[in-house]
Amino acid sequence: MRLRFAPSPTGYLHIGNARTALFNYLLAKKHRGKFILRIEDTDIARSEKEFEKGIIEDLRWLGIDWDEGPEKGGDFGPYRQSERLKTYREFAERLLKQDKAYYCYCSKGELEQRNKELLARGESPRYDNRCRNLTKNQGIEYKLEGRRPVIRFKIPERMIEINDLIRGKVSFDTRLMGDFIIMKSDGTPTFNFAVVVDDILMRITTVIRGEDHLSNTPRHIMLFEALKAKIPEFAHMAMTLGPDGSRLSKRHGATSVREYRRLGMLPEAFFNYLALLGWGTKESQELFTKEELIKEFSLERCKEGAAIFDIEKLTWMNGLYIRKKEPEELVRLSLPYLKEKGLGGEEDYLRKIIVLERERIKKLSEVPELIEYFLVEKIKFDPEAVEKVLKRPEVKEILTSLKQELENLSDFSAGSLEKTIRNWTKNKDLKTKDVFHPLRVAITGRTVGPGLFETMEVLGKERVLKRLKGAERKC
Repeated sequence: MRLRFAPSPTGYLHIGNARTALFNYLLAKKHRGKFILRIEDTDIARSEKEFEKGIIEDLRWLGIDWDEGPEKGGDFGPYRQSERLKTYREFAERLLKQDKAYYCYCSKGELEQRNKELLARGESPRYDNRCRNLTKNQGIEYKLEGRRPVIRFKIPERMIEINDLIRGKVSFDTRLMGDFIIMKSDGTPTFNFAVVVDDILMRITTVIRGEDHLSNTPRHIMLFEALKAKIPEFAHMAMTLGPDGSRLSKRHGATSVREYRRLGMLPEAFFNYLALLGWGTKESQELFTKEELIKEFSLERCKEGAAIFDIEKLTWMNGLYIRKKEPEELVRLSLPYLKEKGLGGEEDYLRKIIVLERERIKKLSEVPELIEYFLVEKIKFDPEAVEKVLKRPEVKEILTSLKQELENLSDFSAGSLEKTIRNWTKNKDLKTKDVFHPLRVAITGRTVGPGLFETMEVLGKERVLKRLKGAERKC
């Protein structure tokens, strides 16, 4: 079994394309086949090396590696379409000689006018095949006018039926299509032609792609047949949509894998979540290792309905994977985000902080904000917390008296702190909330956080006393 992922380097790896790559990868690995990466860069105006590099980096970050392709090589390369232009021209010449293709001299303006006429009659726009039977002299006249021809494929009029591995039987009537372009006037191939030539030469056995390519399938089948090549099996996945049911776009949040990397998603969490977009097990299991996904994956379990990309669920899942990480690993992963905010500390201290905050971390990008008060000398106070908690009339006296109590405490462990502060609260005939809430705001500037006494232990006696003194001035 040989499957491929063939992105165009006209932008960074989109979520929908990443899912396509993942499904191809999982099926190839399940059947111990080959997964091929092919770069479709014949759109010279829009293709950029930066995007190709980004796609490769994002795939590797996700844990999707290829058996053949750029940086790997293979027996069926080259794996960039821009390096295969001579091959496409040779295949086009073969179709011309067999009278399965022809030169078309129609200008862009003429085509647009005819499409307008078709629309006015209530018909779908399509080429009217008028250059199919040009005489040699007519061709010469057009050339003398300076027209540069494209090459069109002659569509045979018939019904085409495929057995889609996800959607079942799908039929197409070629009489509703016009002869389509396979080579542009600049000598480069169209997508429909290049993809078929590449699939033939790279011996692709199975094509998994988005349902937006379903309408291209009859054209591809006709080309496979015209070139006397074996037709691969096709599977068209449902589109990836936003929670509102519309196509995934910027208004739903980040749309590229790169953006989610920057947000601090873990690759294993993203890999797991992508696999669940339009696929699932009978048991509705949600958490899988890569090895489990390879073992369980099948096209039979793919759904025809749209896959909904839910950022909240991805974030929830990412939090679960974060909580599985060892503290040392979380510190390493968090360091770039901390450095970006100008924060840092000794590894042992950071490890203790991460242990405290791990349950609340959902994205690595949240780490600096969550733990900042551990790492700075002067903490930022939440204005609302100051107004509603510290400004209460009795709070200043409570904090001053409590500070004196803690100054004499030699054991500053969480257990010792809890026992001491609870006893002090009881002896003062105070409610715990009237002591604990001001104490938390005084030492962190916030009303919520991890365990109060564990936080105090990690901060240490010196910091806690200094912050209590500083908080008195806020009261």
